[in-house]
Amino acid sequence: MNRRVVVTGLGLVTPLGNDVPTSWKNIVDGISGVGPITYFDTTNYEVKIAAQVKDFDPANYMPHKEIRRHDPYQHYLIAASAEAVADAGLEVTDDIADRTSVLLGSATGGMQSFQEYSTLIYETNNPRKMTPFAIPMLVANGASDVVAITVGARGPSAPLVSACATGADTIGYAFQLIKMGRIDRAIAGAGDYPIINLGIAAFDRVGACSRNNDDPAGSVRPFDKNRTGMVFGEGAGVLVLEELESARARGANIIAELIGYGSTTDAYHRTAPHSEGIGASKAVIAALEDGGLNATDVDYVNAHGTATSLNDPSETRAIKRALGEHAYEVAMSSTKSMTGHAMGATAAMEAAFCSLAIRDQVAPPTINYETPDPECDLDYVPNTAREMQIDVAVSNAFGFGGHNASLAFRRFVG
Repeated sequence: MNRRVVVTGLGLVTPLGNDVPTSWKNIVDGISGVGPITYFDTTNYEVKIAAQVKDFDPANYMPHKEIRRHDPYQHYLIAASAEAVADAGLEVTDDIADRTSVLLGSATGGMQSFQEYSTLIYETNNPRKMTPFAIPMLVANGASDVVAITVGARGPSAPLVSACATGADTIGYAFQLIKMGRIDRAIAGAGDYPIINLGIAAFDRVGACSRNNDDPAGSVRPFDKNRTGMVFGEGAGVLVLEELESARARGANIIAELIGYGSTTDAYHRTAPHSEGIGASKAVIAALEDGGLNATDVDYVNAHGTATSLNDPSETRAIKRALGEHAYEVAMSSTKSMTGHAMGATAAMEAAFCSLAIRDQVAPPTINYETPDPECDLDYVPNTAREMQIDVAVSNAFGFGGHNASLAFRRFVG
């Protein structure tokens, strides 16, 4: 079967806002979400900045007694899922529950809870200090479970974990299940809460993080010659995907159509992308072929764009390989310049941004772009959003271990 799949609902918790309208307005306006880390004492850390979620209150989404039963990454996914379901006007009644899935991934899972309870057990050596809710808090499938229970979805429920490609792969998996006729709709996305002592220390040791602590807002510089490295972000992105006729039958508002998905592995290095972007380019090509699209159909690319010396040139080469000479005609931006890099959650956020770019016919900017890099010579929509015709948008996500995933979205035409 080859059924059409449409986006009918969006939910976001990002460093730029705790809902879709606020996050998207700040993305289009080119606002940075980066600032000093306030979650822990950074005195002994070289990295002191991150893109934290602000003024988020989980009590707005769950009873107070439930808050301590869920890890923060789950709080974000519960909130984003609630917004997406409401945006879609979706009610999972008993007659559709078996064909409704919840597929919510996480690159890091319950890192905060793991760190908290590991420290507690180490310091006290008392197993009775451990909460009975620890396992659901720690595991990567915890958010899928609680959201499935909340909405009453009885279709396949599982997370995917593919490092920073997690959000795109999870959405892609949901897309395939619907396309093949296994299910009719899915709540799909990813969430992460990596801004903790362990996360910052580990990624800084890899040498990937910006230490531009004196200028937080200007610290993330994708594709700029004077890039300083990636900055951690956090949050969640969730899409409601539906088979077209199912969405039409209930009069759902269609935001965009998800038309293709491509996934590859570099099999090259544990952390570095292939320098020529071979695997990444094949993921883009696979997404276009899956959707019956040509390279010249692409109008906008939401880049992985981490602002690292390895990713930016590699991704630029990948786009040239995938799109040929048309690469120079495509608008390509990195919204990570504003949200930071929220690990697996970022790809889900960016899938939402692509859907919104098509809806509003505007390409988000790459902020902090000042000095062109000879190795990165495409159109990165520098500093200011661009109103333009966007019929096809591609969202790229490339993760540690060589995981590559691309999603192709199209303006919906009945």
